[in-house]
Amino acid sequence: MANKLTRFILIALVLGLIAGWVTHVSIDDGTIESAARLKSIAEYLGIVTALFLRMIKMIIAPLVFSTLVVGIAHMGDTAALGRVGARSLGWFIGASVISLSLGLLLVNLLQPGVGLNLPLPAANAASGIDQSTFSLKDFITHLVPSSIADAMAKNDILPIVVFSVFFGVAITAVGDAAKPLVRGIEGLVQVMLQITNYVMRFAPFAVFAAVAAALTEQGPAILVTFGRFVGSFYLGLAILWLLLFGAAFLIVGVRVRHLARFIRDPIVLAFSTASSEAAYPRTLEALERFGVPPRIASFVLPLGYSFNLDGSMMYMTFAAIFIAQAYGIDLSIGQEITMLLVLMITSKGIAGVPRASLVVIAATLPLFNIPEAGLLLILAVDHFLDMGRSATNVVGNAVASVAVAKWEGVLDPELSPDITTKRAPSHVPPLPPGSEPRP
Repeated sequence: MANKLTRFILIALVLGLIAGWVTHVSIDDGTIESAARLKSIAEYLGIVTALFLRMIKMIIAPLVFSTLVVGIAHMGDTAALGRVGARSLGWFIGASVISLSLGLLLVNLLQPGVGLNLPLPAANAASGIDQSTFSLKDFITHLVPSSIADAMAKNDILPIVVFSVFFGVAITAVGDAAKPLVRGIEGLVQVMLQITNYVMRFAPFAVFAAVAAALTEQGPAILVTFGRFVGSFYLGLAILWLLLFGAAFLIVGVRVRHLARFIRDPIVLAFSTASSEAAYPRTLEALERFGVPPRIASFVLPLGYSFNLDGSMMYMTFAAIFIAQAYGIDLSIGQEITMLLVLMITSKGIAGVPRASLVVIAATLPLFNIPEAGLLLILAVDHFLDMGRSATNVVGNAVASVAVAKWEGVLDPELSPDITTKRAPSHVPPLPPGSEPRP
């Protein structure tokens, strides 16, 4: 099933590229009317992608809640929970520093913004990015939900994680009296995974529509115009992938090639839809098949989607320095290091913020006297860049989950890659501490 889905998604991706290219070339004649028509067609195509992403969001909150609660209930004690949390955050901080530093290094070496022959927007022009959605103070107070129902309705992952941790720890403290509740939530996990299987059957249609819409509106010429910037960024992502899989090789050895195979499906899905959130359910399944216990994956992944967006963080330093280069603004080494530290902190408050990377960049640029309007330079190709950074986020979070499982000494032998997502043998919850490991 997983291999077939990947194949269908790749076919849809190619067909979407062709359809979008042909549509743009057939209609575009350089007039305002043709541009409006292309935009209208792209909006209609976007309905399909929007429906798919809404279906994904429909299952994210109950899936995160149920898997995380069951995982904590089977950890057995709060000490194990604290240890897993500390190791996860330690990995996230290290990965953040590497991602931000790599973006900073490459943009200075390749200098894609130097000598840019594009017309620069006025320094006081508005970028259209709403910075009011970003506030570190609001982020901290937002961690604890005033209503779990409201958090689930808005798909606010971090408040859901906080509530789920309280809920899971309370179940562990109550003991035998809560066993019926645990069994009920385990049943909810199975139901949500089955719903995931249904939703994923629509993925190829969403991928076709997303890619076709992007090419229809922007046209292939936009990639040529920004080719140096886009190419430099994807080179950076390729190097970051090598570093991530290299770290995974040091941790699990030759099994890393199996990890790459297992997460291929969610990587392609995230890349095609430009949404790492869309790949969350499939990533959870892939990690379990690789041998990461559900109690680890269901804890590390939701945190990773808020604190370990490796692709997005590399993009922040890369894009910010690119804009400075385009305006001819020279930043000293000290200023660039300061920018890295600022982004290191502010990037941890972007969970649930629409177009999070752009919002953080928009909030950071004025601190270094870089015109915020420079964001207008990259908005045209942001969708194509978002595809790469979304796929990278999936890789980063998958490697983080494997690393934590290995450090905990609970990384199991992987299941056969041919096992389908019904996963009857693999989704048995982990045994309580002290019990014999499963064969």
